[in-house]
Amino acid sequence: MSSAEFITEDRAPDGARPPSRLRQLAAASVGNAVEWYDWYAYSFLAAYFADQVFPKAAGNSLVPLLSSFAVFAVGFFMRPVGGLLIGAVADRRGRRTALTFTILLMGGGSLLVAITPTYASAGVLAPVVLVVARLVQGLSVGGEFAASTTFLVESAGPGRRGLFSSFQYVSTSIGQLLASGTAALLAGQLTEAQMGQWGWRVAFLVGALLSLLGLWIRRGAQETLISEQHEAARPGLFEALRRYPRQSLLICGITVGGTIAYYTWTTYLPTYAQVNEGFDKGDSLTVGTLSLAFFALLQPLGGLLSDRIGRKPLLLGFSLGFAVLAVPLLHLVSDAWVSLLLVQCAGMVLLTGYTAIAAAVNAEVFPARVRAAGIGFPYSVTVALFGGTAPYVGTWFAESGHGGLFPWYVAVLCLVSFGVYLVLPETARQTLEK
Repeated sequence: MSSAEFITEDRAPDGARPPSRLRQLAAASVGNAVEWYDWYAYSFLAAYFADQVFPKAAGNSLVPLLSSFAVFAVGFFMRPVGGLLIGAVADRRGRRTALTFTILLMGGGSLLVAITPTYASAGVLAPVVLVVARLVQGLSVGGEFAASTTFLVESAGPGRRGLFSSFQYVSTSIGQLLASGTAALLAGQLTEAQMGQWGWRVAFLVGALLSLLGLWIRRGAQETLISEQHEAARPGLFEALRRYPRQSLLICGITVGGTIAYYTWTTYLPTYAQVNEGFDKGDSLTVGTLSLAFFALLQPLGGLLSDRIGRKPLLLGFSLGFAVLAVPLLHLVSDAWVSLLLVQCAGMVLLTGYTAIAAAVNAEVFPARVRAAGIGFPYSVTVALFGGTAPYVGTWFAESGHGGLFPWYVAVLCLVSFGVYLVLPETARQTLEK
């Protein structure tokens, strides 16, 4: 018997009734959506609360926004810690335990953001509280991807790993969509002054409450790692890095192009339009909401396609497409509403080649014994370095008068991943290693 065994057949341990695949999918997806609502609410509302938490530098109105995006990036640098520690929990104690822990952390972090004092009332304590909240959320998100990726792929039936994998970003997009929609609704119902004073806090309070709902749903999930032998020989914290260095580097190469393209198109693009073209804040949130709904619908189609034709064609199409088209697409963004919508939707079609199958591709790299921590740490390091810093780098380019360089930055990183995908073995039809 192998050291780990998955519920991939219609059976369960000790003769118990096997879990419904649909129920497993819902438990992972709903909880993941709540997690990412909490995480993304920050980026959509940064333009509103930046002035409240960070002081302005004389004559430079971009300083508070830059500071808020710097904190956004700081949260990403806790993600590798979460990927390693919570990934190890998932490998040692089970996927469900790790998923329960991550959603509790995220809800607590969201509540802390909601009650962050203003700089006027608390001075330097205000940004300190915000930083602590983002560190907690970063720890949660790093562990969430590691645990939910393994859980989704291990719950899939034969020939359906790509489809199940796609729900990682279906649920992520739904969470982001809820965050964007909530921000757009608040911006539409409240004045600019009300949004800056207290409106932004409402979204984070909602996130804290939603985390309780996600916790309740996840309690009904069935564990996918069920081997007694695994219990007797739990992996060490750094075992994946020590025993599988090549696979760890491969995760970094797979991720670098995907993460910069993802965070540019789904998170930073509305702010890019505001900073570089003077696009209206409320309109950019509305465009982001519509394009995210379109993006979520694309994911299962990409997952199904990868189960039929393989992972590599989609990955190569995504990376080459962005390497060639990132610059002209971002240069097409203007202050016209339709231009931002078309550019965002066009990029999301290309991006689906990565996002729909990222969970499956990553899970297929490592054996089960160290799968969660093996994915979580290198993936989160890469996202922290290149995805989490995308809003800051883009805003910094604009502030320094070189906004046109940012699209080239995106294109070059996607070209790096294209080279990795060329040598990546096709794993779609291979049995998931146990």
